[in-house]
Amino acid sequence: MPFITTNSVSLSGSSEEVKIFYQDIGRGKPVVLIHGWPLNHAMWEYQLNELPKHNIRVIAYDRRGFGMSSRPWEGYDYDTFASDLKALIEELELTDVTLVGFSMGGGEVARYLSKYNEDGRVTKAALISAVTPYLLLTDDNPTGVNQSTFDAIHNQLEQDRAYFLAGFGKTFFGVHLFSHPVSDDHLQHTLNMAMNSAGYATIKSMQAWSTTDFRRDLPKIKIPLLIIHGKADETVPIGGSADETAKYVPHSQYIVYDDAPHGLFYTHREKFNEDIINFINS
Repeated sequence: MPFITTNSVSLSGSSEEVKIFYQDIGRGKPVVLIHGWPLNHAMWEYQLNELPKHNIRVIAYDRRGFGMSSRPWEGYDYDTFASDLKALIEELELTDVTLVGFSMGGGEVARYLSKYNEDGRVTKAALISAVTPYLLLTDDNPTGVNQSTFDAIHNQLEQDRAYFLAGFGKTFFGVHLFSHPVSDDHLQHTLNMAMNSAGYATIKSMQAWSTTDFRRDLPKIKIPLLIIHGKADETVPIGGSADETAKYVPHSQYIVYDDAPHGLFYTHREKFNEDIINFINS
């Protein structure tokens, strides 16, 4: 199985090797798919099935702590996540890359483009149901979510991770939305995927996406940017995320799916695939 190796430097200054698993299929323009929390690269199944048919090379990887990648104790912050992404792009010698970040994966996109794209390897990017620009409620971020909400998630993950994630999956896919039912089998598949991670990685990553401020990263994005978000997203509500992100990147293309929940890559996969393919090949 393919892995790249990157380093993780602990708070004490010691370093350990971290192996990042990736899947690389198809030929053509390269796109790197960055999964959301608390899943892994397998969430992109219905994109891995379709995009290679359209002259697109698809690379999907597991974030550290998730799926088949290494599970170090430390390194669950966006500077490290972006560094891991940089290592993957350089190891595979990718150029003319499109980055597609879903949910917390949007943070990797923003931080990578802010810190590392001087070499111009990445030429397009997409933020899908993304956590940008800043989810936490603060005095200067009135559209954010109160810290007590994230504290409650933290506590539930520590007490009964499986129970919390089972309920999270239902909201994630909008099972209450009449127009897009999701099977119990798919919900179970998603829960299995979510549990295929280190518990501490799930918690520490949640702390990262809930408290990281990307408002200084976004204005540095000068390449074409596609933003896709569902108006019915109850996991990352559109008003405090995509609506605000579009203001920070005024040249972006912003598409709203009126009836879509958070997990629109599955519930609206035909439209989503079409929009992504058109953006990559435009």
